[in-house]
Amino acid sequence: MSEPVEKSAFATKPESRLADAIRDMKNAVADRDDVVVDIREAQRTRLELLAEDLGPVFADIPVDDDRFDLAISTGSQPRLWIDSVAHVTMARDRRTYRFLRDTRLGRVVLAESSDLKPVAEQVTRYIAERVIERRRILEGDSIPVVIHTPTKADSPARLEAPQVPAKRGSSVLRGVAMIIMGGLFGVGAILFLAWMQTA
Repeated sequence: MSEPVEKSAFATKPESRLADAIRDMKNAVADRDDVVVDIREAQRTRLELLAEDLGPVFADIPVDDDRFDLAISTGSQPRLWIDSVAHVTMARDRRTYRFLRDTRLGRVVLAESSDLKPVAEQVTRYIAERVIERRRILEGDSIPVVIHTPTKADSPARLEAPQVPAKRGSSVLRGVAMIIMGGLFGVGAILFLAWMQTA
């Protein structure tokens, strides 16, 4: 039989090992949280620099145009909002600015650079495009103007052409034609089988 373990062996400091482990874990979590906070603050600082550079551009926006809002959102991924669908965020390397726009076809990268100036210029062009688009709509021209054309000097931009919806009438006619052709094929097959049995 095994001998009972004497309690005196553990009686010296019963919680010391667990308390030390808990203290070590708290320190590790605090260090990790500090790193995350430092990264977030570094991203926010870069976005603040871009916002500072764009300040004069936003000051020139017409007073009656309230679509634009130069604001940095807090959270796990800080973002510099230009309007309700476009924002600048930092890429995974935390040094590259990414100017993104949400569209019906998904998110589009309008500019991407580790340098602040090209991104600021692209944001300025985007704002100018939206201001002109609004003026044309207010003047009665319902066709939105698309000024942005990426050049070789710009960062690579992945733009998708908008899809033109098919006309409803043409798809209905195609469907009716398919049904008629299927019916004719079925009648022909039945007549062929009937002729084969009589022959």
